[in-house]
Amino acid sequence: MRKTVTVLFADVTGSTALGERLDPESFRRVMARYFDVARGCLERHGGTVEKFIGDAVMAAFGVPVVHEDDALRALRAAVDLRDALESLNAELERSYGVTLQLRTGVNTGEVVTGTQERLVTGDAVNVAARLEQAAEPGEILIGEQTYRLVSGAIDAEKTAPLVLKGKGESVSAYRLLGIIEGASLLERHLDAPLVGRDKELARVRSAFDEAVSTRRCRMLTVLGPPGIGKSRLARELSAVVDGEATVLTGRCLPYGEGITYWPIVEIFHEAGAEDELEVALSAGSPEEVFWSVRKALEQRARERSLALVVEDIHWAESTLLDLIQHLGDWTRDAPVLVLCLARPELLDERPAWGGESITLEPLSELESEQLIENLLGSSALDEGARGRIRETAEGNPLFVEQLLAMLTDGGDPDHVPPTIHALLEARLDALPEAERHVLECAAVIGHDFEWDALGELSPDRRRPSGVRLAALVRNELIRTHDAIADTFSFRHALIRDAAYARLPKELRSDLHERFACWLDGRGEEFEEIVAYHLEQAYRWLAELGPPDERAVDLAERAAARLASSGRRANARGDAPAAANLFERAAALLPADHPERLALLPVLGRALRETAQMTRAEAVLTEAVESAATAGNDVVAAHASLTLADLGLHAAKLSRQETLAEVEAAMRAFGEHGDDAGLARALALRGRLRFWGGDFAGALEDLEEGAMHAQTAGDRYQEVECLQYVIAVAVYGATPARDGLVLIEEIQTRVDGNRRLDVAVLNGLARLQSMRGDFVGARDALQRSTALLEGGSEVTSYSHVAIAAGMIELLADDAVAAEGELRPACERLEAMGELGYLASAAPQLLEALYRQGRFDEALALSDRWRADRLTAAEDLDAQVGWRAMRAKLLAHAGHLAEAEALAREADALCAGTEDLELRARALADLADVLRLAGRPHESRVALEEAGQLHERKGNLPAAERVRRRLDDLVVPD
Repeated sequence: MRKTVTVLFADVTGSTALGERLDPESFRRVMARYFDVARGCLERHGGTVEKFIGDAVMAAFGVPVVHEDDALRALRAAVDLRDALESLNAELERSYGVTLQLRTGVNTGEVVTGTQERLVTGDAVNVAARLEQAAEPGEILIGEQTYRLVSGAIDAEKTAPLVLKGKGESVSAYRLLGIIEGASLLERHLDAPLVGRDKELARVRSAFDEAVSTRRCRMLTVLGPPGIGKSRLARELSAVVDGEATVLTGRCLPYGEGITYWPIVEIFHEAGAEDELEVALSAGSPEEVFWSVRKALEQRARERSLALVVEDIHWAESTLLDLIQHLGDWTRDAPVLVLCLARPELLDERPAWGGESITLEPLSELESEQLIENLLGSSALDEGARGRIRETAEGNPLFVEQLLAMLTDGGDPDHVPPTIHALLEARLDALPEAERHVLECAAVIGHDFEWDALGELSPDRRRPSGVRLAALVRNELIRTHDAIADTFSFRHALIRDAAYARLPKELRSDLHERFACWLDGRGEEFEEIVAYHLEQAYRWLAELGPPDERAVDLAERAAARLASSGRRANARGDAPAAANLFERAAALLPADHPERLALLPVLGRALRETAQMTRAEAVLTEAVESAATAGNDVVAAHASLTLADLGLHAAKLSRQETLAEVEAAMRAFGEHGDDAGLARALALRGRLRFWGGDFAGALEDLEEGAMHAQTAGDRYQEVECLQYVIAVAVYGATPARDGLVLIEEIQTRVDGNRRLDVAVLNGLARLQSMRGDFVGARDALQRSTALLEGGSEVTSYSHVAIAAGMIELLADDAVAAEGELRPACERLEAMGELGYLASAAPQLLEALYRQGRFDEALALSDRWRADRLTAAEDLDAQVGWRAMRAKLLAHAGHLAEAEALAREADALCAGTEDLELRARALADLADVLRLAGRPHESRVALEEAGQLHERKGNLPAAERVRRRLDDLVVPD
């Protein structure tokens, strides 16, 4: 069993010299007296003494049962022992002429318990021992986690970092100066405005009114898990009954001597009635005490109504519970409200607990946000951090407070504060073993779990009884699933985490594997879940030592399932999921494993799609080198092909160099009959032809590539080919009306693939805008953006942004076009995706040009020069940049340079089938000629541009050219 416990080491200093001074018999008696005193102090605070080692004592707090305040108990015990030593020393001085001095170390951490050799084992024990050795006589040093658990209840000062024997790094420690009596272990903000409890407050008020109207005792119990807001609700009682009643509060203690009536003591003390209490408690038998306490309270209530708050009655002794029920049953002619606060486990001890009860539910997401606002005050917190707090806290106000405090102190948002963990672990440790085992098995399955699955993980392969599950539901630890029969959910994700953390790693591994086997065979939609559990089974074993035969088998099975799931994610166009799955699969296998080698190229492609360019290049380079060593030229060809694609987009390779890599890869694929490889190579060659303006050649390669992909069953590659077929329809000579028909037909060929759906919508949007249907075009782009939401596919993202910019330019809204294109360009630049940046940048320059921001656009045209960003054969980018820079230079008065660039752009695209690219180049040349004072030549260029727009069916662009022709003044 794994637990978080607090370990205390205390050592008598100078015992060797003491042994030399005293006779062995006397020394033995001295140490025996010390050990008796030490055991009494430690056990009085709930510690379990593991052993005495020479002159040292070790105790664990949290064994056999964890308590949420174990760390504070250990520190109280340490102070108690130090104080007790003063009395003992007076005795030893009289009897033996000696005194003792102690040094103490206290540390909290995860340990393994229940071993035959020792009570607890783990690094937390070693650190506690080293802290004790580092302490000065009379000092108590405490570790970092202990301090974090009790910081609100102690006075301490941080020491210089300690270099402890056996620790590679220095250790943070604190010197305990004292315990702050009465301080809460958890810092609470009970003075913050109450959120989301209006109905519950109304019920409290109703109960009070009934007590007053009937002049009887009215009992109301507020039930809920720790932190849900019981104390905060009770705090409002004074406001609810303001001026009408005296409110008195008492709190049950979790441990200690003479605590049976402690809440009554506090209530009478707060009322200033210590004398009455002394009389009542000295009455004799419990029945007589009950009678005396009731009579004293009745007398006060007749003078002024009473509202009594008794907190934490789940810790109450049975006698106190009997007393509370006695008040409820027998109070006469006295208006008394008894408001009890309890955790749900009270009902395990007292199923027939009297009076009315209400259960506090978690706050809603909106209420949690309001609580965060209240607690922050004037401080600021970004939405991401707020979202993590809301998600993790799941409506528990205490958890909101603790998580917020941790974040504002610079803590890790992905780690649960130790205060919350201690609270939950204590709840679990207090459960009956059978119920705790159910939760631990359920934690392996996940947040939701089936009743039958629990049976598979039970030692006897029988599902737990409904009685046990009902008890866990009643105690607010799990809940029934609303939608699925015989399915349950953890009440809170942190409960699941705490239950899971208790399991030894070897048992975790076994349970994960058993659940994977139980789930296997349900269908491919469950394969990723099976893979996850096999992966976890392997990882927990691997943490215990070098992988054995079972661990290796688990790793291979998990990797196979993850890779299969990754291929399905690829097929449906979910590149982020594919990258994650392929990377996890590869990480499970040794570097020289053949399956890992085969995974590297597909992993590299997925990383490239998710804009992880540096990582993609590293993975693909490794694949090429490892494949060469293994003599696997097919894997080498796959990796080299994607590396070449990366190099082309990063302007590291020319078009000819890339084509050479493509041809080499095609030879390797052809020799081995690798249809998937041939599809990929043809797709890249088709793209290269497309970018060079050879649309007919591109279409031939892309359609052949799609056929090979279909033969190989590679939907991912088929989609990539079809994406560029769509691009040919958009950019080629196909009229816009016919292109719309072609794209709608393509949509039916690979249904339900996100990448293809995005490409279809982008193509439709571009062609619809050419037809003048801007409403339909924007709607298509909105649907495309919604499909990509939350993903990071760089290609799809850039295509959407460029399409949006083009549409707004066609709609003559240059400001909106800039709003789409500028963030896209900046993101592409940051990702190092320079090829797509080179295509997007000219459109942003056009948007700025139309707004008259010529200087800004000229500066950007120098920053994003296509001749530096991409290959010379990337026609769209090279033509677009030259044409735009030419217009900007002309406006700056550099007419000769401008005309040269504009004519160069026109010449580059003269033979291409990209009618729109040629039309834009001619229109930009016309601008340059107009600025140069040559209107006749400008008109000729504009007329040719208009004809090309009309051939394509680009109605808004053709209309814009007509307006420019009308505005162009040509002298006779």
